[in-house]
Amino acid sequence: MTSRQRWLALMVLCLGELMIVLDTTIVNVALPSIRTDLGFTETSLVWVVNAYMLTFGGFLLLGGRLGDLYGHRKLFLSGLVFFTAASLVCGLANSQVLLIAARAAQGLGGAVVSAVALSLIMNLFTEPAERAKAMGVYGFVCAGGGSVGVLLGGLLTSTLSWHWIFLVNLPIGAAVYALCVALLPNAPGQAKGERLDVGGAITVTISLMLAVYGIVNGNEAGWTSTQTLSLLGAAAALFAVFIAIEARVQHPLMPLGLFRLRNVSVANVVGILWAAAMFAWFFISALYMQLVLGYTPMQVGLGFLPSNLIMAGCSLGISAWLVMRFGLRLPLAVGLLMAAAGLFLFAHAPVGGSFMIHVLPGMLLSGFGAGIALNPVLLAAMSDVEPSESGLASGVVNTGFMMGGALGLAVLASLAAARTTALQAGGASTLEALNGGYQAAFLVGGIFAALAALLGGLMIRTRTPAAHEISTDPIGETP
Repeated sequence: MTSRQRWLALMVLCLGELMIVLDTTIVNVALPSIRTDLGFTETSLVWVVNAYMLTFGGFLLLGGRLGDLYGHRKLFLSGLVFFTAASLVCGLANSQVLLIAARAAQGLGGAVVSAVALSLIMNLFTEPAERAKAMGVYGFVCAGGGSVGVLLGGLLTSTLSWHWIFLVNLPIGAAVYALCVALLPNAPGQAKGERLDVGGAITVTISLMLAVYGIVNGNEAGWTSTQTLSLLGAAAALFAVFIAIEARVQHPLMPLGLFRLRNVSVANVVGILWAAAMFAWFFISALYMQLVLGYTPMQVGLGFLPSNLIMAGCSLGISAWLVMRFGLRLPLAVGLLMAAAGLFLFAHAPVGGSFMIHVLPGMLLSGFGAGIALNPVLLAAMSDVEPSESGLASGVVNTGFMMGGALGLAVLASLAAARTTALQAGGASTLEALNGGYQAAFLVGGIFAALAALLGGLMIRTRTPAAHEISTDPIGETP
């Protein structure tokens, strides 16, 4: 495969990932409208996000494994079709149950697309400088999708309805499918004769879903209630079964030996903590701007635009340069500390806050931090594995991101609700109580990001590539 073909293939893979990222961020802007239209409560609204993240995270490992077995191109196209069909159902949903079920189906399709896409990118680009640039482009598309998502979400919700934030995936999915058929090589699977670890996929997915459900409903049911303790206990038991399966099965979904690799282990813990902070940032800041500051959906979308544009720019140029110049550890730690600082600023945003003083600074810091940190986190998670294990490793790191996001968002949303209830009981007004809950969630989210920065800065193994490994050729002309 020539260099130009590799970069064209990268563009197609990133276009598929763009649709997944677009769907994640576009929903955040429309959450208040969905809540009003379908009658969600504040805590149950989390399931519009979590239903997607849980199936996404639960099936990433299986998606990567299926790609290794049956061919990455074939699985990429299958996941794309499944995701697009589920988007149609989301767009036509007229009840809470149907929307949440369709969002779960979207997550399954998105899991296959993302796991296979990252694996293909890592296998296409094996030389350090090329890989750094390719991952920079991948990060740029992820951040750019966020920019498009928040703007498009605000525009569609304001001018049409929230249903169109899902229906917009239909033409994108069709275009990506056609380009994939034309450009991606149809390589067969390499893991012949191996069996799928279906038991592992089922147990870990149900375990995580039970854990998040128990956490989300902890405030209403009581943290020491029979329901909450039973759900969390069942989740722990199923996770223990999953570990036992992985230790004994011949071809495990998540080989436990993978975690003996230092960078894989540390990067996954960092990813879990960071995702918990970042998903809370997107979810809670959208609610803060719309429910506390009174912004329209379009204004919320514009509010996110500066941070998403900065994330995109940093991912494409600055992050890759920093990795090649300083290695993985320093850019990762600095980026996460900037993200933490942004969340700490949001933790002080008042009820009558202004955009320029109380929203924009936190958005800018979080955007810079996320844009700088994404590339080194992904590279660290994949740097110690052999190419033959790239599908599994990409599934593991993506699972860490999505599960960290789902569990972190559940914890912080519950924390916000508990704080709001306590403030209302103390005589605070509705807006003051709501804002106090959001401030508490931002504060804890900032602590998560700071812990991730500390862990990554101290524990990630790094090296600076030699001069002969660094290429300055433009994209598409790298030898």
